Amino acid sequence: MAGTDRVQFDPLYVKANDRLITASIVIVNYNGGDAIMECLNSVLSQLEAGVEVIVVDNLSVDGSPEAIKVRFPEVQLILAGANRGFGAGNNLGIRNAHGKYVVFLNPDTLVREGWLAPLIGELEREADVGLVTARILMADDPATVNTCGNTVHLTGITLCRGLGLPEDSFNRVEDVGAVSGAAFAMRRELFEELGGFDEEMFLYMEDTDLSLRVRLSGWRCVLVPASVVLHRYALKMTPMKVFYQERNRYLMMLKSLRWPTIFVLFPAAVLAELISWVFVALKDRGNAGNKILAYRWVLANRAAIFQKRKEVQSARKISDRRILRTMAVKLDFGQAAPPVIAGVGHVLFDPIFALIKLLALAVVWW
Repeated sequence: MAGTDRVQFDPLYVKANDRLITASIVIVNYNGGDAIMECLNSVLSQLEAGVEVIVVDNLSVDGSPEAIKVRFPEVQLILAGANRGFGAGNNLGIRNAHGKYVVFLNPDTLVREGWLAPLIGELEREADVGLVTARILMADDPATVNTCGNTVHLTGITLCRGLGLPEDSFNRVEDVGAVSGAAFAMRRELFEELGGFDEEMFLYMEDTDLSLRVRLSGWRCVLVPASVVLHRYALKMTPMKVFYQERNRYLMMLKSLRWPTIFVLFPAAVLAELISWVFVALKDRGNAGNKILAYRWVLANRAAIFQKRKEVQSARKISDRRILRTMAVKLDFGQAAPPVIAGVGHVLFDPIFALIKLLALAVVWW
């Protein structure tokens, strides 16, 4: 297990305060093609003073880094030299950033006019807010929500919040379980204090993991609906997606929760395994072995996981009970299963998860 030490950052923004760099926008590109060009067009067409744009390229072979260099010379292009994944790419971008606030965008997003000011404004206005996320709508159907923050289930399964609902379903600033990695911002100093993204995760769940660590440190994660971003979202099953999602979910939960809490939630974890195996059977049967690989990875890397856990626990300032109270008991089965199966899932599992959470809150006071 590589990279068990916390990622170190040079506090460049401290030296750059006199340069009036307020925010650094970081976009990680990997064969982004036309999408990254359109994303940069939308960002740069309304770029405000004191905002820099950084693109980290993870060894794209589609010509996009060369095109960015020619078409967008004002963008700071960083060549990672390898496909380092989402988290490591963003960490590299922040090591070269100067802003007091750091902003993360997916390369398949388009930003609407005035999207950035509400995010930065909420961070400046509320002293206890550490993370802010935009109201993210479907790019091909802007009247429909992609996600307004993410919902974290008490098993760690994370799903889009409000997927498929009308665009005006979330109109007020409110706390959410996690931000969406597609479009969010945070305090640069806090990002550095927490060691940035966990680079071990490579892909998937990094946004939830960061959100949980931020919240355990006593900060809030907030949806700012005045910031609107469009996202080309589609549920796709890549060959290693199940491995990364499941491996990273186990890693996140083992790092974040106290051992007694993990023990109390063990029945929920068993149910989550049953549900995830059904999902694999329905959506990714050809790669079912990746679920086994996730188990094997956790066992093989348990010593390094315990070291990461020690670091996360040493930074915690709030109780598991506060986290547990905000975790969802309903899984939106409709995001991944046909209506009939989704309906059966709700009937079978929602009451059980609700009961487990109720019993857990009766005993988890730590």
